[in-house]
Amino acid sequence: MTHLSLSFALPLSKGYEKKRGKLLAPYIPQIQDLHTEAVQAALAKYKERKMPMPSKRRSVLVQSSVEACTPPDTSSASEDEGSLRRQGRLTTSTPYQGHSHPAVEHWFNRVIQGSSTSSSASSTSSHPGGRSVTTTNTTAHAALNVNAAATALADLMAHTHLDNHSAPPDVTGLSERSSHHAERPHVASVRGVSRGFNHHTSVMETADGVPVNSRVSNKIQQLLNTLKRPKRPPLREFFVDDFEELLDVQQPDPNQPKPEGQQMCPLEGEPLGVVTNWPPSLPAALQRWGTTQPKSPCLTALDNAGKPVYTLTYGKLWTRSQKLAYTLLNKLSSRNEPLLVPGDRVALVFPNNDPVMFMVAFYGCLLAELVPVPIEVPLTRKDAGSQQIGFLLGSCGVTLALTTDACQKGLPKAQTGEVATFKGWPRLLWFVTDGKHVVKPPKDWHPPIREASNDIAYIEYKTSKEGSTMGITVSHSAMLAHCHALTQACGYTEGETITNVLDFKREAGLWHGVLTSVMNRMHVISIPYSLMKVNPLSWIMKVHTYKARVAVVKSRDMHWSLLAQRDQRDISLSSLPKKLLLIWSISSCDAFLNVFQSRGLRPEVICPCASSSEAMTVAIRRPPEMGVPPPGKAVLSMGGLSHGVIRVDTEEKLSVLTVQDVGQVMPGALVCVVRAEGIPYLCQTDEVGEICVSSGSTGVAYYGLPGMTKNIFETVPVTPSGIPISGRPFTRTSLLGFVGPDSLVFVVGKMDGLMVVSGRRHNADDVVATALAVEPMKFVYRGRIAVFSVSVLHDERIVVVAEQRPDASEEDSFQWMSRVLQAIDSIHQVGVYCLALVPANTLPKAPLGGIHISETKQRFLEGALHPCNVLMCPHTCVTNLPKPRQKQPEVGPASMIVGNLVAGKRIAQACGRDLGQLEDNDQARKFLYIQDVLQWRAQATPDHPLFLVLNAKGTVSSSASCLQLHKRAERVAAALMGRLNTGDHVALVYPPGIDLIATFYGCLYAGCVPVTVRPPHPQNLATTLPTVKMIVEVSKSVCILTTQAITKLLKSKEAAAAVDIKSWPTVLDTDDLPRKKSPQMYKPPTPEMLAYLDFSVSTTGILAGVKMSHAATSALCRSIKLQCELYPSRQIAICLDPYCGLGFALWCLCSVYSGHQSILVPPLELESNASLWLAAVSQYKVRVTFCSYSVMEMCTKGLGSQTEALRLRNVNLSCVRTCMVVAEERPRIALTQSFSKIFKDLGLSPRAVSTTFGCRVNVAICLQGTAGPDPTTVYVDMRALRHDRVRLVERGSPHSLPLMESGKILPGVKVIIANTETKGPLGDSHLGEIWVSSPHNATGYYTVYGEEALHADHFNTKLSFGDTQTVWARTGYLGFLRRTELTDASGERHDALYVVGSLDETLELRGMRYHPIDIETSVIRSHKSIAECAVFTWTNLLVVVVELEGSEQEALDLVALVTNVVLEEHYLIVGVVVVVDPGVIPINSRGEKQRMHLRDGFLADQLDPIYVAYNM
Repeated sequence: MTHLSLSFALPLSKGYEKKRGKLLAPYIPQIQDLHTEAVQAALAKYKERKMPMPSKRRSVLVQSSVEACTPPDTSSASEDEGSLRRQGRLTTSTPYQGHSHPAVEHWFNRVIQGSSTSSSASSTSSHPGGRSVTTTNTTAHAALNVNAAATALADLMAHTHLDNHSAPPDVTGLSERSSHHAERPHVASVRGVSRGFNHHTSVMETADGVPVNSRVSNKIQQLLNTLKRPKRPPLREFFVDDFEELLDVQQPDPNQPKPEGQQMCPLEGEPLGVVTNWPPSLPAALQRWGTTQPKSPCLTALDNAGKPVYTLTYGKLWTRSQKLAYTLLNKLSSRNEPLLVPGDRVALVFPNNDPVMFMVAFYGCLLAELVPVPIEVPLTRKDAGSQQIGFLLGSCGVTLALTTDACQKGLPKAQTGEVATFKGWPRLLWFVTDGKHVVKPPKDWHPPIREASNDIAYIEYKTSKEGSTMGITVSHSAMLAHCHALTQACGYTEGETITNVLDFKREAGLWHGVLTSVMNRMHVISIPYSLMKVNPLSWIMKVHTYKARVAVVKSRDMHWSLLAQRDQRDISLSSLPKKLLLIWSISSCDAFLNVFQSRGLRPEVICPCASSSEAMTVAIRRPPEMGVPPPGKAVLSMGGLSHGVIRVDTEEKLSVLTVQDVGQVMPGALVCVVRAEGIPYLCQTDEVGEICVSSGSTGVAYYGLPGMTKNIFETVPVTPSGIPISGRPFTRTSLLGFVGPDSLVFVVGKMDGLMVVSGRRHNADDVVATALAVEPMKFVYRGRIAVFSVSVLHDERIVVVAEQRPDASEEDSFQWMSRVLQAIDSIHQVGVYCLALVPANTLPKAPLGGIHISETKQRFLEGALHPCNVLMCPHTCVTNLPKPRQKQPEVGPASMIVGNLVAGKRIAQACGRDLGQLEDNDQARKFLYIQDVLQWRAQATPDHPLFLVLNAKGTVSSSASCLQLHKRAERVAAALMGRLNTGDHVALVYPPGIDLIATFYGCLYAGCVPVTVRPPHPQNLATTLPTVKMIVEVSKSVCILTTQAITKLLKSKEAAAAVDIKSWPTVLDTDDLPRKKSPQMYKPPTPEMLAYLDFSVSTTGILAGVKMSHAATSALCRSIKLQCELYPSRQIAICLDPYCGLGFALWCLCSVYSGHQSILVPPLELESNASLWLAAVSQYKVRVTFCSYSVMEMCTKGLGSQTEALRLRNVNLSCVRTCMVVAEERPRIALTQSFSKIFKDLGLSPRAVSTTFGCRVNVAICLQGTAGPDPTTVYVDMRALRHDRVRLVERGSPHSLPLMESGKILPGVKVIIANTETKGPLGDSHLGEIWVSSPHNATGYYTVYGEEALHADHFNTKLSFGDTQTVWARTGYLGFLRRTELTDASGERHDALYVVGSLDETLELRGMRYHPIDIETSVIRSHKSIAECAVFTWTNLLVVVVELEGSEQEALDLVALVTNVVLEEHYLIVGVVVVVDPGVIPINSRGEKQRMHLRDGFLADQLDPIYVAYNM
């Protein structure tokens, strides 16, 4: 049956262990389920294998406690927890008490225990496919295997005690190298201290910068130990460096079993017997019994206490059905037309406890020649699968729903009081069929009683594996033929009594309890599901009470009886002389038989059968008096079954499946077994396939789905030579099985539960049974386990989801999870991709309380399952990753050039306009030093305004003209000259403003070297002050100039907690300097002298200061002036931080050099007024403006919805010609595009937004400027980039990555692309390191450790071949040059520079180079709650940190989604997923992620993560 998942287990609890032991003692050998035994034996093999347990923040552990006394539930298995509640186990026993006790979370050596006694008696004898999976193995046998396993594990544990200094085991399959790959030497060895981390952590770093004693690194070490080292592919002679990364196609194992039997012959059932006076149709039978035997009981309904509520007689059924038929046809009208005409479809919505009303409605529809469509009662507007039911009703054209009064009152209502429209449902009229709403037909009205025809009688719904709902149409003739066949096969006789536990609305419950019963005037005792929940023995009692001759039950019901039988001593089953019709159990019913044989149960009365919605009943075991062969049993090898081959058990004792037959083919039917996939070839006798049936009693079609109908209901099985085996079409049953000896049919599973992993088939039900055999009662809430497969990276991956008992502790659950993984691995030889535990009662339920699998899968894929525990094992089950790339022997630079020449490719180099030829009236060029320019402007244009600083309100907070700036600078110089010597370094610690600029020039006037430093943040001293201190110390500053407020802050108590405040150099407060003129200005002897130091923390967390000479400073200003056409009459708006790089140059230098007016907007002010910058641009009609990515992000996030309000405030951006984002990274296209789109409404031209590119060696390499072609965008293949190659593709093609040009190359700048290793020049469109040569390059690093020699080649390096004379600086960024079709200002073809990313940040994994941003982009896209993401590697493991913007219960949903997306898009396995709060990922002032700081924080355990998952 579709949703019956039938696997069970015995409940266990300490209290009644002894009692149970005594009770079960006589049966233990039989009940001790062989499958459980197999699982225990398998687990005994794995002894000690430490797995890192995920760490979880305390708040996530508190689950709502679910009442543990809930009665058993239909589900993949069930447990009667009624009297077995364990006392005193509360969730507070979780092992983590926050982060204060890192030691508590010790490593469990006991993750895998041997088979414990408590579980050894738990039984899973029947399970969804119904078989018990058995083995004749005992634990003694297992003990022999332990040694073998131990040696296998020794190899696993070989790396256990790795010292932190040694190279970690390489789990990525690279060639043997230590993890320190050849990379650019680190810039300055001083690590900047990121926010959130105390600067004292440096004590715990080893030589290679890895903290030693942190808990996290132990865990990762443990994870590495658990991951086996994969076999390395042999090195080919020359690596064919083709980046078409070919996923490994699973090669079939040459030793796998293949079918060897003959071709099977179709099986024929015995002919349908001829019965005298058999009614011509079902309504005719009802008419006969209703008129000739009106007092005869038809149906007895029981209440939840098991008391009979009402007995419907045949007379009543006949009259009430007639009334309803008459009412439906004649009394319902719309617009004077009858609402229904014969042949219309009508929905039947009846609760499971009201079979009487259902039966009346069903027969009422048949008498009125309407087509009933029975469906479940929708409980809420969002039931699992409810939308699909709506789709079915819509496609069937249903307009009317019949229901009972009580049910109608309970349906969700809209405000109007009418029944609410359910999601996806058509508009329905609800009609209540209770007595007062139906009318008596007139004397002359009689329902038409016709012979059974091929018209549709009723439609039964069925839900497919994917969750879509189909309606299976059954004709009148098929319905009649099926009743005839069942009567004959089951030996039903007139007037007998049967008990029915099944759902009477569909499948077997409907066939036996509603249709065939009326055919034979039988009396049905309908036992409601709710009574079974309260008392699982009720059906046995009713058999006893009513002396029923047949009981129609599911194997699940037998199981419950087993569990409950210990309390009932006096039950006799001798009243079952005829049969126990077991619907859909392929399980061995031995355990049941063993227990109840002593109570009068005869083995031969148990008659299993197999059926499906499409084919109805397929086979049923006949009662023994019919002279049939004895029941069969087969012990099959699981390995063989996974290849679709039947092999009777071989020495592989652990993994076998015991299957018992489902009897003989139905009378009048022809059955064959065909290949499940592709053309329906007949199977061989030892091959498992899909059973197909050809008979007059199967369903006819899927309503309204002709294509699918043809596939399923009109299959033509063919012989291997392609000849049809019969002229009749066959119906596929969706049952997998084979025909055994004595023509008995065996079923081993269902198509719905089939999972094909790497070419092998596994049945979801079997996997459930294995999971349940691992001490389920301690952990799994009422045995509710769902197993399904998801497709990741071109193969199916198995996912197991279980509901966790409310009282299971964290540690226990994890232990249980690891054991389940090992059990499934041993028994099925397949890896589980993801095992998730969810809180009790949270999985979506199917109508009778089972798990709604397709809905569960949907939630898993959408990240809406909200698990409380997750264990992912991608390392073990993803075996089809592309082979790691082997670097080929280096091709020399000379041959590269020759190769490029031969291929007609030019060498990739480009330059900006030539400074020498640009003759302009640049007055400032006359001066060698920028301070001279300021003095000249103070004399020539004293009142010309240079700077305006805006505050958060948008008003000017301070301003400076040429003369005012000069005067303030003089005052500073006068204060310094007495105190300091020329050449001393001075730290300027100021908030953004005029003070900073004035003191900068004051230092130059006094001959000191200024170092601008961002002031500490008063609310965050602990993290910002150490950085200030470090820059002051590293730059050897002898004095700090600052404001009064900051002076106080530097010496405050709070500061003392963060740094040693006694060691500050002299601090000068410049707020109230005397108005003194300095005696004379300092004149530097040569322009090559140091002008200022520029300190910045790179994205890799390295603090690097570069030296800028006077000559470079002037050249930089001139270059920017030319590119942006800056003149005294211009105004530009700058929203940048003024402390380093291009931001500093634009803020402090350019206005003085070019004379233009700068409107300065401190980015900090945007936090309180997001529209400040754009309003200023509009107010001052600015043509050129600069900002940072963080500013752009604040505007898009903060103002995205407010463009209308801004327009009303007259903000107009049509004046902007260029808006440039100052950055040292690959352009963030998504951000710039969304910015352009949002503000297009305010007049911003889409061409205006562009980016700049600079780095430490040269702060301004590219800058869009005002002239020149628009920036171009190209799409490159992301897979090629990993191989350091550029391959251009069309927009939208798979794996495409958009790259935007980083602005135009500045005048005087030359750029070349060089190979990082050979230092040879590369060709056009090749990926390499960007090298730059220009008069404004910095002259070198300024570091405290005198390591200039180490980094000298960053500033003066030469090509190894070609032009070996020019001196270049290495930027440390990968990129490529591409000649475009556009022309630049000089009429030449324009060369575009594309920056791909920083070389220091790249991750070397599997022999390829990955850029973190690409992986992060994929991850952010994978779930709506991921606000930000950062990745880094640690010992070759990829660590992904995601910020969760949402409730903490979503944290664990992200683990699987993150792992999936990185596998799919990057072919990488994520090692650790860390879920943290928003704002944890550190970001610098330019808006760049500080991944190395994050990594240090993670390893030192300072992130306070919500959850850390270690993927196995």
